[in-house]
Amino acid sequence: MGYNELPSAKPRSVFAIAFEVAKEPMFLLLVAGGLIYLLLGDLQEALMLLGFVFVVMGITLFQERKTERALEALRDLSSPRALVIRDGEHKRIAGREVVPGDLIVLSEGDRVPADAELLSCANLSADESLLTGESVSVRKVCSDGMAAMARPGGDDLPFVYSGSLVVQGHGLAVVKATGLHTEIGKIGKALQKVESYETALQKETTHLVRNLAILGLGLCALVVIVYGLTRDNWIEGFLAGITMAMAVLPEEFPVVLTVFLALGAWRISQNRVLTRRVPAVETLGSATVLCVDKTGTLTMNRMKVKKIFASGEFYEIDDARERLPEAIHEVIEFSILASQIDPFDPMEKAFNQLGLDYLAKTEHIHSDWELVQEYPLSKKLLAMSRVWRSPSGKDYVIAAKGAPEAIADLSHIDEAQHQHLSGAIQSMADEGLRVLGVSRAYFGGTDLPDGQHDFRFQFLGLIGMEDPVRPGVREAIQECYSAGINVKMITGDYPGTAQAIAKQIGLPSNQVVTGPELEKMSDSELQKRLKEVSIFSRVVPEQKLRLVQALKANGEIVAMTGDGVNDATALKAANIGIAMGGRGTDVAREAASLVLLDDDFSSIVKAVRLGRRIFDNLKKAMAYILAIHVPIAGMSLIPVLLEWPLVFFPVQVVFLELIIDPACSVAFEAEPEEADVMSRPPRDPMKPLFSRYTIGLSLLQGLSVLVIVMAVYAVSLYRGQGEAEARALTYTTLIIANLGLILTNRSWSRTILETMRTPNPALWLVVGGALTFLAMVVYVPFLRDLFGFGYLHFIDIALCFMAGVASILWFEGLKMVNGRIN
Repeated sequence: MGYNELPSAKPRSVFAIAFEVAKEPMFLLLVAGGLIYLLLGDLQEALMLLGFVFVVMGITLFQERKTERALEALRDLSSPRALVIRDGEHKRIAGREVVPGDLIVLSEGDRVPADAELLSCANLSADESLLTGESVSVRKVCSDGMAAMARPGGDDLPFVYSGSLVVQGHGLAVVKATGLHTEIGKIGKALQKVESYETALQKETTHLVRNLAILGLGLCALVVIVYGLTRDNWIEGFLAGITMAMAVLPEEFPVVLTVFLALGAWRISQNRVLTRRVPAVETLGSATVLCVDKTGTLTMNRMKVKKIFASGEFYEIDDARERLPEAIHEVIEFSILASQIDPFDPMEKAFNQLGLDYLAKTEHIHSDWELVQEYPLSKKLLAMSRVWRSPSGKDYVIAAKGAPEAIADLSHIDEAQHQHLSGAIQSMADEGLRVLGVSRAYFGGTDLPDGQHDFRFQFLGLIGMEDPVRPGVREAIQECYSAGINVKMITGDYPGTAQAIAKQIGLPSNQVVTGPELEKMSDSELQKRLKEVSIFSRVVPEQKLRLVQALKANGEIVAMTGDGVNDATALKAANIGIAMGGRGTDVAREAASLVLLDDDFSSIVKAVRLGRRIFDNLKKAMAYILAIHVPIAGMSLIPVLLEWPLVFFPVQVVFLELIIDPACSVAFEAEPEEADVMSRPPRDPMKPLFSRYTIGLSLLQGLSVLVIVMAVYAVSLYRGQGEAEARALTYTTLIIANLGLILTNRSWSRTILETMRTPNPALWLVVGGALTFLAMVVYVPFLRDLFGFGYLHFIDIALCFMAGVASILWFEGLKMVNGRIN
């Protein structure tokens, strides 16, 4: 049978994971680029490029251990200490040592070590929210020996489940299932089977890098052959070919993707959101559906008295209220007397808290009374009573609480009172409140009766409780709607409760699909209903997973929030799993992509805003990379084909890379968000980063720069200014045009002059650094000779500046035209 724990998968070694990572095309290209630099003798650039390889590999290694950590967390949760009866003796053993057939003793506050059948119990209630999502504890009954082991959820089941918490009463149970065979074990098994996925952007970047690498190798071979055949100098041809490969080799793409996502994760963490899976940063901006678990996510996961019905009237319990009406003091008094002295049950805690807040210094709190006897709740009578004796009184005082119908039965109310009471119960239930009745009795005899019905109870009133909505949830959901994100509530709670919460937070509440209804639906019918319904209640864990999968089948990008064990599989299957960090379980946190460290629902909206900003800036950076490589590649190829002197050698290309790399990976990443970032719909998940429009604009930008730079070079040669001066003029023009491309791509809707008002210190460091290096290679003799440049006068620099600026003017004009149209 094995231990009562989830089996741990054998972890892969670091070397095995590293080998898998190293087989990816983008990593192979990074290594190849580093080796090329080594062959060229440029050790610094080679080490920098190879250093990126190890950084990216380290991040990937960290992410690959998500599944192992999730399973370890599940094992820890499912193996508490257990009190068992073996050979007639009580023994405290490790939960992992419990076996089927063991008798386990359960008391208030115990974590249940295994799935078990109750042989005896008194007032036993369990919190199964980790398994079912129900915020209210469920009542347990003793087994009649005939029932088969059933799924968790709902009252009056004679079973307790591994990982659940006993909140009231005590009992004796026989173990029926351990380890993987428990309900929590089945969740762990399902979690193991859910596969992680590669994001669309990763696939797209890999595909683009591979194609550009093939193009670069092809052009490299072409340059070597053409140069060798036309000039009969194969060594210089090989050098020209290496330069061509370096000009086209797309090493920036994977580096930029990694840097943007890593820095994006850091920025998101500043808003108290921990990124556990870095690619989720990219996916955030395209989320179209947010699946919300009600308990502990939209609500506080604690009970609070909301309304009291007494003397034929309703009384709202408002936090702003300084005093409570006298008419309800007695209801609160006897609800406390009917509860444990130091309660663990959330509802009894709510009664006690209300008494402490409003009745602490009144005659209604009886800390000096003696508890004489307790009448437990039973399946036949869903009410419990506690008998008290005061120090000064002779009579016994009996307080009862329970289901309203049971309390009404104990109180022997007449038909007219019963109808009035039924209307009040229904009214409170329609508001999603958990309703309990309270009554009192006095007994003057010496021997207490055997049953509760032997007392003459007087009905006092009804108490309606709610699990309060978290502050700021309504506003956060409205922001989601304004950003084009649909919100779905998926909960294990009752339909009425779910609808009441939905009304409070602004979700459409006219339609509800329950778990049993969902069970009968085909996949196609479910996909259709998901387009119409926002509330799903009485849902079990496997159905949460099915809902996520159906949404994904509809083409949605799904973000799923949750905090319980029951959410783990859906969190992992969703495009973006968002776990609650404060109240959430280890299992949920380990399986999720993001963790809200402060459990603040509004942090999700901030994370989405940042996700959209990151994607916008990533798109700008990628477009810039594509654009700037066009003139570099063109100026490496065209002079070879036209048998002109070479413009670029490897050292010039390396210098350009020193500008390009920080520009695309730091300056663009730090660019603030666009004004409409949260007022536009999510990015079409089917639309690639490199759309035809994006590629077309990038190529046009690059070609316009290439035409200007080539014209400067041709005119310089035609005027007989010599190779060195022509190369210096051409290179300076290209640097100025490069800086122009950086500035114009800061925004595709605002002009350069408009973006100047938006601060970006990293950008000006790049621009200042580029101009400083340019001045050094033009005017420091040693560097000028190394680069093969001639001396440039002020008029030459001015001409280069005007030519460089001219290359991007058309795009600035296009922005102005589009701005007027929009």
